[in-house]
Formats: sequence, structure tokens, C-alpha cells
Amino acid sequence: KMQLITFFRKSSRGDFVFSADRLIRLVVEEGLNQLPYTECTVTTPTGHKYEGVRFEKGNCGVSIMRSEHPAMEQGLRDCCRSIRIGKILIQSDEETQRAKVYYAKFPPDIYRRKVLLMYPILSTGNTVIEAVKVLVEHGVQPSVIILLSLFSTPHGAKSIIQEFPEITILTTEVHPVAPTHFGQKYFGTD
Repeated sequence: KMQLITFFRKSSRGDFVFSADRLIRLVVEEGLNQLPYTECTVTTPTGHKYEGVRFEKGNCGVSIMRSEHPAMEQGLRDCCRSIRIGKILIQSDEETQRAKVYYAKFPPDIYRRKVLLMYPILSTGNTVIEAVKVLVEHGVQPSVIILLSLFSTPHGAKSIIQEFPEITILTTEVHPVAPTHFGQKYFGTD
């Protein structure tokens, strides 16, 4: 059985992007499955009635960006076109090497929303912890935050849970080594 990280290192960029987009879509779909919904009846164009579900109002996505574009945002838009999306730009301070927030823009009523926080590679957890702190400063309770990540290290997940035990983390793989080259290969800057 080949591990995902090894596949991503050895694949062509086209295969890499295809597989990464598929993983993003799976994580986003599972995150959406965690959001509250109500039952509803839908009438099709042919007049057939279908019993289905509808998301309750009050959901949003937030992309954590470093220096690259938000890799997971399009996957969320593909699954849920009308969802509001905020952004947080976080970079490492050159002197202290600590995660520093440079920009944050959210829907004005984010404190009333469930938040799908998107960050593809969770290594130390420091970037996500800083992002959650910014969300908390804007009135968001950690219990309504669902972190969507493609890869996570055990250390990163543990750091986040120790700081914010109420947060939910969804990922495709937990591995001691995070594929830090993900952004460069995904966006073709490697």
C-alpha cells in the first residue's frame, strides 16, 4: 500500500493536482456533512417530490493563506456555491519565526456562523492556533470551528487540541512528516 505522501512526491504535477483536488473535495464534503441541516421537500422540474435536506443558514468558510493562494477554497465553492468565505493571511515573522497574522477579512456576522477553517498542511499547528485566536477575537466559539486539512502531523493536531479542545479536525492522513512541498507543487512554483 503506497502512502499518500510518497505518491505526492513521485507524481507528475498534473496527477498531483488531480489527486490533491480529489482529496480536497473529499475533506470539504465531509466537513459539510458535519454542518447542521433541516429536512425539506424539493419539487423537481417534472413535478416529482423528493425528500432531501438543506443546510441551515449561518455557515462560512475561512481560508488560511500563507504565501500561496488558498488551495482548498475552490473545493468548497464547487460543493457549496453560495457559501461566504473569509481569509486570514499568516506568515512567519523573520526575526522570531512565530506565526504572525498580517490580514484577516471575515463576513461581518461570523460570530453567529459555523466555520469551516481550511488549511491543507498541518505541521506544527502554530498557524492554525493563531488563526483560531483571530476567529475567537471576532466572537467565534472554538466549538463551531471545523478544521479541514489534507495532511496533519500528530504533533500539529495535538497542539491544536491542547489549545482548543472543542475544535473538530478533519484530515486525510496523520503522518509524522508533513509534505511541506505541497503548495509549491500544487501551484507549479517548485
